Amino acid sequence: MAARVFFLFTLGYFLSYFYRSANAVLSQDLSRDLGLSPAELGFMTSLFYLAFAAVQLPLGGLLDRYGPRLVTPALLLLAALGSLVFGLAQSFPVLALGRALIGMGMAAALMGSLKAFSLWFPKTYATVSTLLVGLGATGGLLAATPLALMKEVLGWRGVFLLGAGVVVLVALLLYLGVRNSPPGVPWPKGGGGGGLAEVLGNARLLRVAFLALAFAGSFLALQTLWAGAYAYALGLKAVEVGNLLFLYSGAAVLGFLVSGYLADRLGTARVLFLSAWLFALGLGLLLLKLLVPAYFLMGLFGAFNILTLTQARELVPPHLVGRGTTLVNLFGIGGTFLLQWGVGVAVATLGYGFAFAGLLGLLFLALLLYRPLLGLGKTLG
Repeated sequence: MAARVFFLFTLGYFLSYFYRSANAVLSQDLSRDLGLSPAELGFMTSLFYLAFAAVQLPLGGLLDRYGPRLVTPALLLLAALGSLVFGLAQSFPVLALGRALIGMGMAAALMGSLKAFSLWFPKTYATVSTLLVGLGATGGLLAATPLALMKEVLGWRGVFLLGAGVVVLVALLLYLGVRNSPPGVPWPKGGGGGGLAEVLGNARLLRVAFLALAFAGSFLALQTLWAGAYAYALGLKAVEVGNLLFLYSGAAVLGFLVSGYLADRLGTARVLFLSAWLFALGLGLLLLKLLVPAYFLMGLFGAFNILTLTQARELVPPHLVGRGTTLVNLFGIGGTFLLQWGVGVAVATLGYGFAFAGLLGLLFLALLLYRPLLGLGKTLG
């Protein structure tokens, strides 16, 4: 039963990662077929993250009360509706609505999994959670070269219409195939009121949250749109772009898988700080148009942004873990919305060089604010 719980929740997160990443390969087709400007493309794609972020805080309460067995499949059905709307869209507003519904529907894919795993795998939680993220991130691989080939056969509309059916199937499997907690383990009641105010008053947690905004926001804004759009702007063809995104996403899978192992042995804060600097190095290489090493570094070390959620668990008492992690996740996903849209505006007015330099500047500021946490040693490790 535990293996089935792990597999089905990982499958849900796989779909979330595929959908968030798909527009990077499809950006040229979407812009051509619907006449989207760079700013419109960036805004529409970022709506996934805006809707995703908007659900995060109420999601924590819903998961605590009803459990992931009900909440995750219910939201996945909303994502299936969004995929259907997106695939049938003939105008920018309808396309944007579909994208937002997909984002809202995928909001519980990761947090629902983590809630379930905290009860199903209490002794191996960190290892299992890292494995979930690493395997689920292979959805980004499917959204690279395979998607580029798939859309040549089905068209981008066919991909989303087929995807809607797949999401409905996974939602049904989750509802029928998992339990909120193992047999004999009672469902824990959520913490009392006032918890949100308490986590918002945690200065160290807010430093981590701002790093999540800059680090996770940049990583995802690039992986799920602008890394692909930039390669197209340099004159590369669809399959060449897909190959670069496959490298980015493949390196990210490796990064997700090793990040928890390294953090357990070297300390979360130290590994998170160093990986953010190496991601910044990748951004610098991107500015120099050294695409292969840039995409590899950004994928591999950008994936370490997941450690901001690990660190959130270390900075709050047990009864506030849910709210602490969803707060940090809110900053990371909300940051993706802001940066994905912001890069589109910057590209349309000032070009890619200015846009990517802006991401670097924001990341440097976040690292400067985060640096004091390195001195807390085992508190954070």
